[in-house]
Amino acid sequence: MNRPVELQRTLKLWHIVVIGLGYMAPMAVFDTYGIVSAETGGHVPAAYALTLLAILFTASSYGKMVRVYPNAGSAYAYTRNTIHPYAGFLVGWAALLDYLFLPMINALLTGIYLSAVFPGIPEWIWIVGFVLFITVLNLLKIKITASVNTFLVLFQIVVVLLFAALAVRGLMNGDGLGQVFSAQPFYGPDLSLPALLVGASILCFAFLGFDAVSTLTEETVDPVKNTPRAIILVAMLGGILFMTASYFTQSLFPDTSVFEDPEAASSEIALFIGGKVFQLVFLAAALSSTLASGLVSLTSVTRLLYAMGRDHYLPKKIFGYVHPKYGTPVYNVLIIGCLSLTALKLDLVTATSFINFGALIAFTFVNLNVIIHYVFKKKQRSAVDYVRYLISPLIGAGFVAYIWTHLDSHSMTLGLIWTAAGAAYLIYLITVAKRDVGKMRMDDSEADS
Repeated sequence: MNRPVELQRTLKLWHIVVIGLGYMAPMAVFDTYGIVSAETGGHVPAAYALTLLAILFTASSYGKMVRVYPNAGSAYAYTRNTIHPYAGFLVGWAALLDYLFLPMINALLTGIYLSAVFPGIPEWIWIVGFVLFITVLNLLKIKITASVNTFLVLFQIVVVLLFAALAVRGLMNGDGLGQVFSAQPFYGPDLSLPALLVGASILCFAFLGFDAVSTLTEETVDPVKNTPRAIILVAMLGGILFMTASYFTQSLFPDTSVFEDPEAASSEIALFIGGKVFQLVFLAAALSSTLASGLVSLTSVTRLLYAMGRDHYLPKKIFGYVHPKYGTPVYNVLIIGCLSLTALKLDLVTATSFINFGALIAFTFVNLNVIIHYVFKKKQRSAVDYVRYLISPLIGAGFVAYIWTHLDSHSMTLGLIWTAAGAAYLIYLITVAKRDVGKMRMDDSEADS
């Protein structure tokens, strides 16, 4: 009997790092600036620094679990093998909220951006074009997706660096704080830890790229070594980009009341710092941000669906299928492409509400898995082990618990309804379909404990 075609290991370390950065959408720092500046009293870079410090503990937990289970399912696979297959399914089902809706969000943003520039063209045309673009690229080999994403991410980085250079010029001319180097964006007499934590609760979701990296484990060369490195690098590089951009923005605009719309200040920021020409360049970078994020978020969700299909939670012939030539789960790509077209009927607020719940579920269980696997199952209990496998994930889980307390009621309600639907589906599989979804796959093995 022929062995089923599997995902191909072709991605190197730099590929998955850039994919993670594309998922994070570096240009998003300008979209949230006005909101976070108001919440933190003008200390957005400090809020990013605190968020990075806190999120690194969860990123470290992902790295620890990748070494044990180098599988495509990310939090789903870790929970499935560490706690129980049923718990793994529910975690994966919840995480789908994050992955399913991010392509839609990026499609909506693309439609909004381009409709503003070309008001005579219906928004639906841009949304359909966006979905077709990311779907077709994802049907091809993963390295093609990675190459296109690399170009889009590098363009964003260049624009951020150009923004920093223009900001330095403006500060030297006396704009804003009038100082190129100032501690005020990071620290001031009015700095408040509670306010920073509120800002961190908003910015936490800007770091989701490291989670996406873990879904590509089965397509990464030497994943036990490269994937954990990529997870930390994505978090660190993303944090540096966010802090750099927010530092200069905060220095130029210490008072957000100058903006007509502080919740959508990016266009005003670009116009002020570089005029109409730079505003157009800024818009192009914003579009490349939505394209990159939409492209790799579709890649990530198809790999999670592949893992769940391979394990018989979803019809295996469809969701567990990999194209023999392209090495991609083509049916999953087409399904998600079609689902992404629902962006035509969704609004941005509703779509955004879905992603937060799933991400927090995944973060919570990955930290929990580290403790259960290393401390309780493997009984690694030296002083150093307790720091690595108990204290570190507890700190990560503690920060995630704080974010849970700030999750808006709309997101919580939608997330609980989605989870309840997943639980009902699981009960159906077990009791009615009699599908053996609780059995471990024979090729599940621990690479390194």
